[in-house]
Amino acid sequence: MTTHDAAVPAPTGAAQRRGPFRTGERVQLTDPRGRLHTITLQPDASFHTHRGYLRHSELIGASEGVVVRNTSGIEYLALRPLLADHVLSMPRGAAVVYPKDAGQIVTMGDVFPGATVVEAGVGSGGLTLSLLRAVGDAGRLVSIERREDFAAIARGNVESFFGGPHPAWDLRLGDLADVLPTAAAPGSVDRVVLDMLAPWENLDAVATALAPGGVLICYVATTTQLSRLAEDLRSDGRYTEPEAWESMVRGWHLEGLAVRPQHRMVGHTGFLITARRLADGVEPPHRKRRPAKGSYPVAEDGAPATDTELWSPEAMGERETSAKKIRRVRRDLHVAPEDLGPQGPATAPPTD
Repeated sequence: MTTHDAAVPAPTGAAQRRGPFRTGERVQLTDPRGRLHTITLQPDASFHTHRGYLRHSELIGASEGVVVRNTSGIEYLALRPLLADHVLSMPRGAAVVYPKDAGQIVTMGDVFPGATVVEAGVGSGGLTLSLLRAVGDAGRLVSIERREDFAAIARGNVESFFGGPHPAWDLRLGDLADVLPTAAAPGSVDRVVLDMLAPWENLDAVATALAPGGVLICYVATTTQLSRLAEDLRSDGRYTEPEAWESMVRGWHLEGLAVRPQHRMVGHTGFLITARRLADGVEPPHRKRRPAKGSYPVAEDGAPATDTELWSPEAMGERETSAKKIRRVRRDLHVAPEDLGPQGPATAPPTD
């Protein structure tokens, strides 16, 4: 029989999930119609609707799971947002990886406690939260983001959720191909997660960093990206045969005997594709099943279609996040450019 050592510190963020509500904490209020309202507790603030208001001071120090009433007698159930709730309600610059996909990435990518994981394309930090939870304090997550404004937003969201910097997190600015060799020794990375427009451009850098048997898992938005990535994984020669899938979540209405699917569902958000790193010098087994006729497109003259025609940013559906939105989200998170620096901070790759 073992006993818990009281001297062992609690995992990062565990204290934020327990105890009474505190100033600065995010609280999820559920009204009688089931609508959710997320607020950040401040001593002198109030939550207002067209049907009265509720003072934050009534929640600060209260137990989680209490029911409070506003000035009009409307009752609200107060709970801490779950990780999935937090991701969908937190400030964002770039679109977040939905919780259903983050769960698939952690499980199907076999992200384990103590693992060394690299993610590229941090966005607003939604997937980062799940990866940090999975690797734990003893693991290491290297997050690489090209845009300083997205990195700043991600840092604000991660530190807000965990109550401060996470010891396993190493956030860096730059391109994956440039930063990864400086962040991890060859063959030392267990898992790589890519959420970017053209992940096939980084297959060489990823193969160098991954340990034999390591997992590459990519999140892409379109079938065009999915096709290009699968073909490049096959032609690279250092990866196993890729597998791809998507997940859809449909809720159910539960009321006595009236049990039926809800009219709305979380349908297509993106595709996931995985492959594993082969040992050096090993050739992947040859595919015995031949592709169907017409699987590979050709141009009007009958020649194979060029990369320029097939894989342009426009064809991939790339959309730019407006500068106005980025400024607003950074203002909401109180993140300024000067807040970035060694880690915690995002650091740019060294220059000559």
